[in-house]
Amino acid sequence: MTYDLLIRNASLHDGSGAKPVHGALAVSGGRIAALGEVAGRAKETLDAGGLALMPGIIDNHTHYDAQLTWDPHASPSPSLGVTTAIIGNCGFTIAPCKPADRELVMKNLTQVEGMSIEVLRAGVRWAFESFPQYLAALEKQGVALNIAAFAGHSSIRTFVMGEDAPRRAATPAEVAAMRRIVLESVRAGAIGFATSTSPAHNGHGGLPMPSRLADDAELTALVSAMKEAGRGVFMLTKGGQTKISFLEALAAESGCPVVVAALLHSSTNPQGVFNDLDAIQAAAGRGRRMVGAVSCCPLTNDFTLHSPYPVEGLIAWQPALALKGEAFKAKIREKAFRDAVRAEVAAPATFRLFNGEWHKVDVIQTMKPAHVRYEQRSIAELAQEAGKDPLDFMLDLALDEGLDTVFSAVLLNSDEDAVAKMLNHPASLVSLSDAGAHLTFFNDAGFGLHLLGHWVRDRRAMTLEAAVHRLTGQTAKVFGIRGRGALRVGYAADLMLFDPATVGRGPRQRVRDLPAGGARLITPAIGVHGVWVNGVCVADERGPRVDAGRRLPGSVLREFDP
Repeated sequence: MTYDLLIRNASLHDGSGAKPVHGALAVSGGRIAALGEVAGRAKETLDAGGLALMPGIIDNHTHYDAQLTWDPHASPSPSLGVTTAIIGNCGFTIAPCKPADRELVMKNLTQVEGMSIEVLRAGVRWAFESFPQYLAALEKQGVALNIAAFAGHSSIRTFVMGEDAPRRAATPAEVAAMRRIVLESVRAGAIGFATSTSPAHNGHGGLPMPSRLADDAELTALVSAMKEAGRGVFMLTKGGQTKISFLEALAAESGCPVVVAALLHSSTNPQGVFNDLDAIQAAAGRGRRMVGAVSCCPLTNDFTLHSPYPVEGLIAWQPALALKGEAFKAKIREKAFRDAVRAEVAAPATFRLFNGEWHKVDVIQTMKPAHVRYEQRSIAELAQEAGKDPLDFMLDLALDEGLDTVFSAVLLNSDEDAVAKMLNHPASLVSLSDAGAHLTFFNDAGFGLHLLGHWVRDRRAMTLEAAVHRLTGQTAKVFGIRGRGALRVGYAADLMLFDPATVGRGPRQRVRDLPAGGARLITPAIGVHGVWVNGVCVADERGPRVDAGRRLPGSVLREFDP
């Protein structure tokens, strides 16, 4: 027997959570052909030297919808061990989209997902209008990793309602039209339907993202389309007003798996995330297929006042949200505005991104020589030194520097004991990388490497085999992804070879490789020695393998288990 690839002398983590076994793995025709004691030759043989070999990471929360149209490699995910990415989370997609709505859709993404409008205008290739056409365009272009796509609520609402989508409730006829699109999308290969009710999710002009205008009847009608289709996952990023009991009712009525995001720990409301996880676990005990999406990374956000994402979800910030230039500067100078922001941040809240923890907000880069001494120091410390309120200090500094001052805030998930408890909760799903979004603010595309390095090796919060299962087999089961997420004969040869002693993500780097010269943050992989998608190597210890003229090995996934 001659195989395409033979990896010998590896510690095989099969994705089930079982203890690893020492052996070999053979690949033929893009699939795993043999495991364990493997006889025969191969066109390519690799001695793993005892390194760990696992299924490729399945990143279940990405926003590569736009980027894939100009970057089929979905950089940087493949070099970070990701072999399958699920796009369209929160319902922030670019299909369906009428030509007349393209600018609005891009402007919404600029606001809600921190994407540069210049990058989107220069980069997005609009070779589609409907969701089925979008999948076909990705297939025609080719992709370097496997892609599964949600049908997105905000895009569907915009397609049906146009500029009214973020302004009012839908009529019964409009809900019926949206339901038809969801059904068409799932039948064409969508992995499910995604939406958001989070108050942090605002679009162009400070208006809510369209999905936030949907009432319970609209959500129920759209989720029920998946019951008619016979499959599909319902993914929702919930606001505080959306109750787990309502989501359980949707799970019961539709029979669909329900993924509840974004469950992050807040030091000012430390029990809130566990209340949600416990409620989800209780629902699962009643037979509902529900999980809570948690992050293994601290939510750290670099920002300027040109796009102050950490505070844009505050009600008191809304008067400034739609303003630009001098009008915005005038608003944030107002004492009444500042007092309202201060009061809201000081008040208890079930969930919000920023909770007035000024000791966790640092000045990263200043524009004036006289302010260099502020860099790498916290706003709390600097405000105390200046005898000012922290909000006043931050806003005054930004105004003095034309809003160009770069700040960094650790917003959520900073209590590592609490995060460890979340990661091990029976109702949790490791998620929320947000890869493809917020490119100038943060980059958690390496979340899987962080789990394997920081949480397994450094913190010993879970075993290596448990972490591998969380990143692969568990995710494949939740989302119904066929033939992936496990080292098993006949499964796709989506693989990652790594060194458990060194694996992790490197320090953040800012690069300018986006269309129109746009900048983004990346974190290089550490300890990754090989990544294969359908048996083809897409990255090694030197980084991504981009071979000119080579067929892109990924697949656009269209068939899923119910």
